[in-house]
Amino acid sequence: MDSSKIRNFCIIAHIDHGKSTLADRMMEITGTVEKREMKAQLLDSMELEREKGITIKLTPVQMHYKGFELNLIDTPGHVDFSYEVSRSLQAVETAILVVDATQGIQAQTLANVYLALEQDLYIIPVINKIDLPAADVEKVKKEIINLLGCSEDEIIGVSAKTGMNVEKVLDAIVERAPEPKVASGKDLKALIFDSYFDDYRGVVLYVRIFEGRLTKNDAIRMMAAETNGIALEIGTLTPEMKPKQTLEEGEIGYIVTNLKTTREAKVGDTVTLAKAPAMTPLPGYKNVLPFVYAGFFPVSNEDYKTLKEALEKLALSDSALQFEPENSPILGFGLRIGFLGLLHMDIIRERLEREFNLDLVVTNPSTNYEIIMNDGSELEIKSAADLPDVSEVREIREPWVRGEIILPKTMIGAVLNLIVEKRGVQKNLSYIEDRAVIDFEAPMANLLTDFYDQLKSITSGYASFNYELADYRAEDLVRVDFLIAGHKNDALSVMCHRSEADAIGRDVTKKLKEIIPRQNFEVALQAAIGARIIARETIGAYRKDVTVKIHTGDRDRKAKLLEKQKRGKARMKRFGKIDIPSDAFTVMLKRN
Repeated sequence: MDSSKIRNFCIIAHIDHGKSTLADRMMEITGTVEKREMKAQLLDSMELEREKGITIKLTPVQMHYKGFELNLIDTPGHVDFSYEVSRSLQAVETAILVVDATQGIQAQTLANVYLALEQDLYIIPVINKIDLPAADVEKVKKEIINLLGCSEDEIIGVSAKTGMNVEKVLDAIVERAPEPKVASGKDLKALIFDSYFDDYRGVVLYVRIFEGRLTKNDAIRMMAAETNGIALEIGTLTPEMKPKQTLEEGEIGYIVTNLKTTREAKVGDTVTLAKAPAMTPLPGYKNVLPFVYAGFFPVSNEDYKTLKEALEKLALSDSALQFEPENSPILGFGLRIGFLGLLHMDIIRERLEREFNLDLVVTNPSTNYEIIMNDGSELEIKSAADLPDVSEVREIREPWVRGEIILPKTMIGAVLNLIVEKRGVQKNLSYIEDRAVIDFEAPMANLLTDFYDQLKSITSGYASFNYELADYRAEDLVRVDFLIAGHKNDALSVMCHRSEADAIGRDVTKKLKEIIPRQNFEVALQAAIGARIIARETIGAYRKDVTVKIHTGDRDRKAKLLEKQKRGKARMKRFGKIDIPSDAFTVMLKRN
């Protein structure tokens, strides 16, 4: 098709502002999907996406409207998938910014707007849910004008649920959105903005053609991964696959390849022809590295092989997923898995439990640390148990994140206190109408457990939070070990700042006291830094009344029986084994 008749766009918004619903109405109006096949969140194909009401995997779809070809990419809104969002923004020229009329601009709205402005995209502002009683359209219009500097006439008010004014959005795309730029080069350059593994067809790539032309059965090369493949089938998505013979400049489509894993064709890579490769790849490719790690152990050791096979299957589609074997004396064999963030971890855990019927114990999530040894060598560790002897360590660096919180003005004090509690530093405070934007920096490890829950709790759910990795900083960090009946348990060890160690030690030992069942002997729960004990709790022993069988008042006989019981308990304390329940390993995640 003539590139002047093509419009490539994506929809960006905060979670639950109506991206997927707006995409549904567009497909309905353009006749892309027949009414009898229509269902809510049509582009969210995973059961988890539909249940949680969020987009996890982006989806492209081609529509035809008034003689124009409209290529839409429905992007995820969550911070964990921001790299995917940035790649899909690079594949288009226009972004539709959707803002909820009842909630206004929120943290991920801002984050995605900044990403769109970085890519120099034309932004069409849309206010959704204008039909709701709680909608405050005038206030949200002012927020958008302040943010984008646009005029009031450019903002379109819609109700994606009822379809009201959605045609105006389509008209705005046709009339106002720029057409794809035609490059002068003839060598094929196509950006991979998503890839997934199909059990029957192999790796399928979603691409945007920037230069040249791709024909069916062409030999292709991924420039960053340095792998070769064959374009077995190419075409567009409506949203079903519709095969074509060629994909031209400016078009968005799919390539079915003969590759066996998405690691061979990662998001952001450039596809070119193997026979006539391009000299330079498209800009912006980076290798996405996980920075949240957790141990996954099957409840029964017999399921270890099933867990490993299940993860291998999930890793075929998710190139960011990394794992390695881990062995715990108590939990047995398991895997230490790296994730992009807490939502990513949550999704993988739920998929393993649902799709593969696995019963899992997940240890406390931690982040990675950079260790500088005395001899100058560098080492990266993913859990506290891997920390080398502290006498050989010069410094420990931990990851810090740059965060952004949007909240009502009246709640600033409580949130600033929470940031300080987490060793965070406030960097900037600005205002959008009646709401404040707090920019701050904080250690990643302190935000991993319940920061988001606490933020929602103290702001009654009104605050929204977005973050990105800033850098690694040297801090006074220590490893806190937990001893149960004198035995150190590596799976419970945590890294923390020295100033927080005492409080964490006391808190965790108290929680362990509630979780670990009482025994017939006394059990000591201790927190320690090296050989120094910093906290202790004691689980009292069950006491059987051994004197109940004596019917006389013979004191010597009673003393003899009690002394015998005391010796027995002392022996049990030396040899007794404690069965630690799986709840103990997620003790850091439990709220007080």
